[in-house]
Amino acid sequence: MSKLGNLGARLHHGEVGYDFIRNRRIWYGVSILITIAAILGLAVRGLNMGIEFQGGAVFTTPKTSVSVDQAQHDAEESSGHEAVVQKLGTGGLRIQIAGIDTSKSDHIKQELSKDLQVDSEKINAELVGPSWGEQIANKAWQGLGIFMVLVVIYLAIAFEWRMAVAALIALIHDITITVGVYALVGFEVTPGTVIGLLTILGYSLYDTVVVFDSLKESTKDITKQTRWTYAEVANRSINGTLIRSINTTAVALMPVAGLLFIGGGVLGAGTLNDISLSLFVGLAAGAYSSIFIATPLVADFKEREPQMKALRKRVLAKRAQAAEEQLVGAGVGSGADDQDEAAAAVVGPRNQSASRNRGRGRPSGKRR
Repeated sequence: MSKLGNLGARLHHGEVGYDFIRNRRIWYGVSILITIAAILGLAVRGLNMGIEFQGGAVFTTPKTSVSVDQAQHDAEESSGHEAVVQKLGTGGLRIQIAGIDTSKSDHIKQELSKDLQVDSEKINAELVGPSWGEQIANKAWQGLGIFMVLVVIYLAIAFEWRMAVAALIALIHDITITVGVYALVGFEVTPGTVIGLLTILGYSLYDTVVVFDSLKESTKDITKQTRWTYAEVANRSINGTLIRSINTTAVALMPVAGLLFIGGGVLGAGTLNDISLSLFVGLAAGAYSSIFIATPLVADFKEREPQMKALRKRVLAKRAQAAEEQLVGAGVGSGADDQDEAAAAVVGPRNQSASRNRGRGRPSGKRR
């Protein structure tokens, strides 16, 4: 078995693990800081909305020797608006100008024909009205709202309302971070971005449900035992599915990273950035929130219930009693008068040696 597989097996059986629940306040703080940075970026810089949302025109030219920077300068001078220019694989240019209408687009087309030294008849112009963009935005918000409502209803039925609330908070967390990154980076928001957002929400929900399903099975009839508290079982559930979450996230991120960094960065296919960035950031945030946010929140909610508080008291009382009995037993068996020495023998190797000697009928610490 590989080292990673061996680690996954040990995590699943509780032999090793990280205490996510005990350290949850640290990760809550990290999430709050990231969310604040995203909100500040959104408030200060805002989103770079594409023409699909605010209206405008897209001019596609045939092959030209004019550079992207020069074409952008010429387009902004002729239109009086900010222009986004991309180099196409055919050698032509894609010039996007927001906030212009049909009457002005004809004038801009003629000016671009002169500046870029191409035939005006070969420049393709596509106009997008602001009302169409507003309809897209409204449909996107409606789709997002319907998705959230269905998620809460499903989780409340399949699991319980506390898990539904925790999953909803995690989804809002993922959306906020992704939108904030778009504001900070300045990438254009297009319908592809909306598609990417809805995609990563589904992925984030899947990762969260995997942990919740493990938690549901592990906590069945939990109040009938006195070995584990709810928080401890929740922590074991996270650790048990940790390697699975890491593997699925890594596999999903690799092709998306190829689109973002190679397709959009190296090859210059800027049209891939609008969807690949939302997928990349959202997938990473979704895996993070399912582990560090959603399940710890469920543990927080459940630990406040009276029956879980009572369970915790019984578990801690039983452990204290077991530790006291072990101390007393170790002290009587060794014949030691020093209480500190007896306490040290409880967890040290000397206690194990003494137990073996007593089983053979020999006094501890002596040899024949």
